[in-house]
Amino acid sequence: MSHHSSIHWRGVFPAVSTQFHADYRLDTNGSYQVINNLINDGVSGLVVCGTVGENTSLSRQEKLTMIELAKDAAAGRVPVVAGVAECSTAEACVMAREAERGGADGLMVMPALVYSAQPHETAVHFRQVACATDLPVMVYNNPPVYKNDVTPDILISLADCENIVCFKDSSGDSRRFVDLRNQVGDRFALFAGLDDTVLECLAVGAEGWVSGMSNAFPREGETLFRLAAAQRLEEARQLYRWFMPLLHLDARPDLVQCIKLCEQLMGRGSEITRPPRLTLQGQERALVETLVAAAKASRPPLPDVGL
Repeated sequence: MSHHSSIHWRGVFPAVSTQFHADYRLDTNGSYQVINNLINDGVSGLVVCGTVGENTSLSRQEKLTMIELAKDAAAGRVPVVAGVAECSTAEACVMAREAERGGADGLMVMPALVYSAQPHETAVHFRQVACATDLPVMVYNNPPVYKNDVTPDILISLADCENIVCFKDSSGDSRRFVDLRNQVGDRFALFAGLDDTVLECLAVGAEGWVSGMSNAFPREGETLFRLAAAQRLEEARQLYRWFMPLLHLDARPDLVQCIKLCEQLMGRGSEITRPPRLTLQGQERALVETLVAAAKASRPPLPDVGL
């Protein structure tokens, strides 16, 4: 039996934004509300303290607060996966243990930040963090952002780590999912990580989607996933075409500011980010406002997928 059959990670897991007050203090009520609204709109799971959650701008105590309030808001309805993004393997191990104590249902582990590791170093980092916890681990690959590429070969070398159960790939290269299936079958649950390649990833067998834009349009995101999973590809393509201008925002360096502005425009949260991230101004801001207005004006009636 493959280890991940017991965890049921499937569907759309928004990478939840962390809400802040105007003075940049953590807004716990706002964060709770954002999470509760997402679950009520039918998302399948939550990732807190990921890239969109501004992990590296949070103190350890704030990260734990986010995990605890997400668990509280979820109330067992969906799994809560906590991001682990640290500069050293030792710190990542400490955070993994803290997240487990805080009640997280799983971990999304990033490569060690700042240092561009060699492939064997990347593998050891993931192995040591996985060994520090009993929680199921999602290995997160995002080469453009983290300057490390977690290749299928690296993942295959970790197949003996029982609690590494899932691979989230944000390389945008859906061939990797096919290569992994050929090499190790369904050893790992496969999650798409880049919004604007999600349909391709689902078409070749990804079982889930860690999504940025589903924070602003959760019903559309979950519907797109369910259409693809049900092989209703023509309906999925139509919805994808409508969604694509927004999904492209997830591939930008300022994706967090873009997604949080979309949330604000949709009445779902605040756009406030902690520096070094600054709220969008001028042309950049106008572009996002135009995209959201156009998406709202042409918002399609959603096919019934049991949501």
